[in-house]
Amino acid sequence: MKVRKALLACVRGLALAPLTLAGSITLFTLLVVSVCLIPLGVGVFTTPLLVRTVRAHANQRRLLAATWSDVRIKMPYRPLPADRRSGVTGQVELCTFLLKDPATWRDLLWLAVDMIAGFATALLAFVFVPYGIEGFVLAAGVWKPIVDASGTYWYGFLPIDSLWTALLAVPVGIGFMALGATVSPFLLRGHFLLARAFLDPTPQMALEQRVQRLTETRHDAVDTSAAELRRIERDLHDGAQARLVAMGMSLGTVEALIEKDPAQARELLAAARTNSAEALSELRDLVRGIHPPVLAERGLGDAVRALALRMAVPVEVDVDLAGRADEPVESAAYFAVSEVLTNAAKHAGASRMWLDVHHTEGMLRITVTDDGRGGAEITPEGGLSGVERRLGTFDGVLAVSSPSGGPTMVTMEIPCALSAPDAAR
Repeated sequence: MKVRKALLACVRGLALAPLTLAGSITLFTLLVVSVCLIPLGVGVFTTPLLVRTVRAHANQRRLLAATWSDVRIKMPYRPLPADRRSGVTGQVELCTFLLKDPATWRDLLWLAVDMIAGFATALLAFVFVPYGIEGFVLAAGVWKPIVDASGTYWYGFLPIDSLWTALLAVPVGIGFMALGATVSPFLLRGHFLLARAFLDPTPQMALEQRVQRLTETRHDAVDTSAAELRRIERDLHDGAQARLVAMGMSLGTVEALIEKDPAQARELLAAARTNSAEALSELRDLVRGIHPPVLAERGLGDAVRALALRMAVPVEVDVDLAGRADEPVESAAYFAVSEVLTNAAKHAGASRMWLDVHHTEGMLRITVTDDGRGGAEITPEGGLSGVERRLGTFDGVLAVSSPSGGPTMVTMEIPCALSAPDAAR
C-alpha cells in the first residue's frame, strides 16, 4: 500500500509539474498584461475572460487537491451581479467588479507562487523514485559509455568511474527510492497545502460570505414564513372554516325544525356531526402540516418513520441518532425530507425509496435515494429549490445526483449538535 501510494504521488507530481510551470506562467503573464492594457480600453474586454480562465485553473487545482490529497480548498469568489448591463457599459462594470474582488488578486499572487514553489514541490514529489531507478540502470552497464565520454559521473553524492562504484549505485538508488516512498506523498500534499494558503478564503472573506448568505437566507425565511401563513389562511378559509359555518347554519335550522319536523332535524344533526368530524380531521391535518405532534413528542427519527409509512411508494428507513437536535432544526429536516420524498413519489416514477438519517462530526446528514427515472435538478421554482432555501436558513446544504435513467440521490446536511438521549431512536 505504501509503495502504491508513493508511485501514485510520483505520477501525480509528474502531471502537476508542467501544469504549474506552463499554466501558471502563461496565465500570470497574460493577466498582468491585460490589466496593464485597461487604460487603453483593450484590457476591459480581455481581463474578465482571463480572470474566468484563472478561476477555472484554480478550481481545477481545488479538485485535484480534494481527490489526490484530501485537501479541501473553498471558493472565495463573490457571486456576479445578476443585473449586469449589456454592451460596453456592462463590460466595464464586469471588469470593475472582478478587479474589486480580493479573490482575483489572491489568485494572481497564487499564480506567481505556483510557478516557482508549486513547481518545485510537484517536481520533488516526482523525482526521487525515478532517480533511484537510475542507480539500477547505471549498475546494469550504462555507466561505462557515460564515463568513457565525459569522465567521472556523479550519481547524487557518489562518483562513478568504475564497475565497483557503479555497483554501489544500487544501494544508493534503493535509498533514493525509499526516500521517495516516504516523502513523495507529503510533498504532493505540501503542494496543495501551499495552494490552499492562497486560494482559500481569508477570515474576512469568509465573514463576508457568511453575512451575505445569512442575508439571503433571512429573506428566504421571511418569504417562506409569509407563504406558509397564506397557505394556512387559505386552508382554514376553504376547509375547516367553511365546514364550521355550514355546521352553524345547520344547527340554526335544526333549532327551528326541532318542534315542527323532528325527522328532518335529526337528518340535519347527522349532517352537522359529519361536518364536525371532517372539520376536525382537516384541522388535525393542518396542525400536522405546521408541526407534526410525533415530531415534538418523539423526535426526528420516529417522525420520518411515520412519514415513510404514509408514502405511496415503499420507503426503507435507517435512522442513527444519539440525541435530539434543536426543534427548529428538526422541523426543517422533517419538512425537507417530506418534500423530497413527495417529489420522488410524484415525479420520479420510483418503485422504491431509501431514507438514511444519521449524525456525525457535528453534521446531521440525510440521504434520500430512489430507483426512478432520474434527471432531477434544482430549478428556481422547483420543490428542491425550496428545500435548499429551507436548509440554507440553518447553514445547511443540498446536493443532488440524478443521472438520466437514475438512480437519484438527494443529500442534505445541517450543522447542529444533539442534546439529550434520543427517544426516537
